[in-house]
Amino acid sequence: MEHLILEIGLALALIAGAGILSGKLRISIVPILILTGMVVGPQAPHISVLDFRFIQSAPLIDFMGRLGVLFLLFSLGLEFSIKRLLTAGPSIIRSGTIYMVINLSIAIIFPILLGWPIKEVLVVAGMMTISSSAIVAKVIVDLKRAANDETEIILGLMMFQDVFVAIYFSVVSGLVLAGSTSISEIIISALMALLFIGGFLFLGHKLVPKLDRWLDIPSDETFMLVIFAILVLVAGFSETLHIAEAIGALLIGLVLAETDHSERIEHLIVSFRDFFGALFFFSFGLSIDPFALGGAVWPAVIAVILTLLGNIVSGVWAGRKASLSHRASLNIGLTIISRGEFSIILATLAKAGGLLTSLQPFAALYVLILAILGPLLTKESRWVYNRLRPLLKWPLLPDRRRLRKNPGH
Repeated sequence: MEHLILEIGLALALIAGAGILSGKLRISIVPILILTGMVVGPQAPHISVLDFRFIQSAPLIDFMGRLGVLFLLFSLGLEFSIKRLLTAGPSIIRSGTIYMVINLSIAIIFPILLGWPIKEVLVVAGMMTISSSAIVAKVIVDLKRAANDETEIILGLMMFQDVFVAIYFSVVSGLVLAGSTSISEIIISALMALLFIGGFLFLGHKLVPKLDRWLDIPSDETFMLVIFAILVLVAGFSETLHIAEAIGALLIGLVLAETDHSERIEHLIVSFRDFFGALFFFSFGLSIDPFALGGAVWPAVIAVILTLLGNIVSGVWAGRKASLSHRASLNIGLTIISRGEFSIILATLAKAGGLLTSLQPFAALYVLILAILGPLLTKESRWVYNRLRPLLKWPLLPDRRRLRKNPGH
């Protein structure tokens, strides 16, 4: 740990350079940060005191990256309110079901056609089905789309996916690591996730008047410490219940958005969100070994194409079911394309369970491509919409608003 501070400084310099480059290219910083992390890491050179391998500082960078995920989801939650989210409840359940049926079906069929064993099929299916909450949140914030109608559906899909993860990960981890799984444990995990999310939102809404009084703190320093303590404690508690810590951060953001202090909180955390968020994407890049991607290229590319198709179809269908416009519906599919943390977790699980060694490079390349494509396609959604407009003219569901105006059609 002799040069730990220097390593952190070097990492921050690379992150700052990525930010400058993204500004000049006028694209999202996310893919540039991931690529920057890939270029350095264990395979990079060690020049005198400049260690581009980041071996000593990797655990600290990883921890700060985890804080970045919390701040990203917390900030996104502040853009909404519980009332607004609950109003969209039926649409969330409907949209989540549509999304899961389409994408999970594709994700199961694909590895079966490759001839992979059943355990590998289940691991890959999870990789290809679950979106990256961190990247999705970052893209929404960067593009200032938090107030868009479709963002309610996107937020709901993130929660729906987390409940799915609680069930799915219990099954897969049991099969991969132990060779069997307990039905009772699966049911308990699912109920815990549902009760935690629903109970937290209900109690949080009831406690808003008291929170207004408790957070009436004149000192900005004390106010900041209280908010950060609440955020990390809630996220940590959700993790102990085997619910993604990021969902805990999102939930407390939704609750605090109801208080009179929401604007003060939002103003306070912006810098922390951007700083730690950048570290998350850089640390994610550090976890990818570019020299181990060889044989996974074609399976990963095909998986990417299938994911694009599945997300666009399910996004448009879900959006039309919620009476959104074609373009807003397309935005849903494009925004949730990115894959990330859960895919990497599943790849790590596969390695621990002694499954096919090709799953690790497959996961790395698949996640990298979608982590780059997702933000880019979302940013250029107008261009994508103009190209797909002829196809979208054949609606998956008639536009209810148009039908109300033209009841005779």
